[in-house]
Amino acid sequence: MMMIRLTINGKEDTDMEFDTQLLHGGISEDERTGAMSIPIYNASTFHQPKLGQNQYEYSRSGNPTREAVESLIATIEHGTAGFAFASGLAAISTVFNLFQSGDHMVIGDDVYGGTFRMVDAVFKRMGMTFTIVDTRNLAAVEAAITPATKAIYLESPTNPLLKITDIEAIATLAHKHDLLAIIDNTFASPYIQKPLDMGVDIVIHSASKYLGGHSDVIAGLVVTKDPELGERIGYLQNALGGILAPQESWLLQRGMKTLGLRMRAHLANAEAVFAFLKARPEVAKIYYPGDPDNPDYAVAKKQMHGFGAMISFELQPGLSPVTFVEQLKVITLAESLGALESLIEVPALMTHGAIPREVRLQSGIQDELIRLSVGVEDKDDLLADLTQAFDGLKK
Repeated sequence: MMMIRLTINGKEDTDMEFDTQLLHGGISEDERTGAMSIPIYNASTFHQPKLGQNQYEYSRSGNPTREAVESLIATIEHGTAGFAFASGLAAISTVFNLFQSGDHMVIGDDVYGGTFRMVDAVFKRMGMTFTIVDTRNLAAVEAAITPATKAIYLESPTNPLLKITDIEAIATLAHKHDLLAIIDNTFASPYIQKPLDMGVDIVIHSASKYLGGHSDVIAGLVVTKDPELGERIGYLQNALGGILAPQESWLLQRGMKTLGLRMRAHLANAEAVFAFLKARPEVAKIYYPGDPDNPDYAVAKKQMHGFGAMISFELQPGLSPVTFVEQLKVITLAESLGALESLIEVPALMTHGAIPREVRLQSGIQDELIRLSVGVEDKDDLLADLTQAFDGLKK
């Protein structure tokens, strides 16, 4: 299938504004039929008129529907090559397979529990070693680098404590030591920050979250600007086989078209919810990059276009986080984030339950911590729901 890349008034898609890129960037329509929604090519294999004459051979190696979403993420992240996977962890696993036994990686101390589990139970067993550090501390990151180190891996904002690392500073440090800088950009999305523009080599997304946005697809994405890295990642995508299927590729691209609209609603609601929580006496501590009292506020303001829609907070001693989240009626008790619906969870019992308690506590993830993904419901309903849940703690 032939596709087109749009040019408007001489502008390539990479020069368009973000919302326009989402609709017209990458491979946005089918040149042969004019279909404005890329068709779902549920085909495992493709006819070859003559040997090597068809662009597509086998869907694990390449599929027109998947190629469309891969080109879109490359466009909006300002990369040159994008890759779509069956989950965020499949994307992370493929990137980690760039390395081999004996290689060392410096990794952030506050990462998604599934990433920690994969590192601890899979890649350590395969002979890789890891040093866990607070990536906000550049001196600590540099001190952790050894002759075997190949990469620095971070999240910013982190999951679930929303720590903000100076991304450009980490990329500069990595390149000073000839290392790769790799970031999971899930919590921010390309709407809020573009790490490739800050010098990062590889950007990863759990696209099930803000990019998909509708709680109806599990997917992962990887983007790079470096052609050689793109070749290596593409080889591993095909060799390991954790590719995104055509149906899910179509769902993801459809969801991405409204990312800008959704993010503006998420951000506005998050600011209102933060102000509400900040004033509640039941809240002992709050984690939000847009809090002027947050030690990372200046860095967040410098590198983020908005402060995101994730808020974590701890209740005062003696108040049960489980009781609180189970009393909510509009906000949904569920894992995941970035959905249209507001989602809430207790990390110690849910997303980060796989991390040993002593390791989790050392990283600052308390048993009482609550993580809230602020959705796009009417803010008055969200605030009313939080109010009644707080009131329920007094009974």
